[in-house]
Amino acid sequence: MALPPSGDTIAAIATAPGEGAIGVVRVAGPDAFAVADAVFRPRRGPPPSEREAGRIATGRVVRDGEVLDDAVLLPFRAPHSYTGQDAVELQTHGGPAVLRAVLDACLAAGARPAGPGEFTLRAYLAGKLDLVQAESVLAVVEARSDRARRSATDGLTERLSRELGDLQEALTAAYGDVTAVLDYPEEGVELRDPKPRVRTVRERIAALLATADAAALTRRGARLAILGRPNAGKSSLLNALLGYDRSIVSDVPGTTRDYLEAPLDLRGVPVTAIDTAGVRESPDAVEAVGVERALELAGHADLVLCLWDVGRPLAAEDHALWARLPAARTVPVASKSDRTAAWDPSAPGGDLPAALPVSAASGDGLDALVDTVAERLLGAAAGEELWVTSDRHVAVLRRVDDALARALEAPDDLMAMDLQDALGELATITGRGDVAEATLEHVFANFCVGK
Repeated sequence: MALPPSGDTIAAIATAPGEGAIGVVRVAGPDAFAVADAVFRPRRGPPPSEREAGRIATGRVVRDGEVLDDAVLLPFRAPHSYTGQDAVELQTHGGPAVLRAVLDACLAAGARPAGPGEFTLRAYLAGKLDLVQAESVLAVVEARSDRARRSATDGLTERLSRELGDLQEALTAAYGDVTAVLDYPEEGVELRDPKPRVRTVRERIAALLATADAAALTRRGARLAILGRPNAGKSSLLNALLGYDRSIVSDVPGTTRDYLEAPLDLRGVPVTAIDTAGVRESPDAVEAVGVERALELAGHADLVLCLWDVGRPLAAEDHALWARLPAARTVPVASKSDRTAAWDPSAPGGDLPAALPVSAASGDGLDALVDTVAERLLGAAAGEELWVTSDRHVAVLRRVDDALARALEAPDDLMAMDLQDALGELATITGRGDVAEATLEHVFANFCVGK
């Protein structure tokens, strides 16, 4: 599928579906002001096409003599607009019927419907954004947590572009060193060893790729399963993490027979916390199903909290539960730490590791638990400021690294080919070089209409 033409005028609803106080219809292209003249009647002053850029106007949107809604008009003159073209935005009330009627009026006046991401594509083609920034626009829109927002903003503010640009320049220099000798052997050009540059680039790529899993977690959210014997304090801990009572707390064992989910934000990571049934042998068929479901959830969770009640002696069931959990993804917790301890959390004994003391009642240890959960979820990325948040960027950087690994093993006359492959791949992220149309189609395919 070819890219849409950029020389006509497009229009779209730019706000999310549903009801809202304000909605926006965006129009961009060479005839944007002609469309605005046809649909907008200012309360005072000249029509939109005769207004200065940046001078807003209040008025009404009309079609065939019918008033569709009161509106505010924001005019933008080329090249000082998001797309680099003439553009107008009509702010109306945010009802879906109103916005659809305003958009239909713009289309009847000569605009065509914008495709997904077409405004941002025009911004890229006009040099307003580089390719990394363009993809970061979508990441900002989709950010579910403050950590995801910060990572996306790093791309939008060119931090990631500069980093990748530096890598591209280093590889270009290495490629130049190799080709200078190959292309001009009679000139006696001295070969400068390109391998140190290549190794340095690979180290930085490795650091960026180490952030990929954490970045994916901050986008999709993590699942945190809370397990333990009946009355281990699972529901109380969930309520304490949430800051309100979400789960029923009772001294009666087996109160929770099915799992219960609740969303929360832990140090910028969106988490779905799951309170599960107490794990024990039970003749009750319903409770037994709940226990199996709890263990199944633990197997698929990104992280598990295994609770042992510090006020009760450790039992064989505690050891059996620990043996069934994925140790690499499990944090042992000594719950109810405000009570007299029946065992030492720092040395539980046997096959059990040290546990983190936490009291849901007093709040002691909660901050340390949240820090631990965030650190375990983010891994090495917790100490990195710059993250790679795009799945496409991750895939490309892995291909770049593969090409560089081949270059380090290749003889000098073949190294240039591998470096050329790496540079070609990197150009599909940075946009510096020949970016195929297929790459642009892939980049903008997931954008929402109106962005």
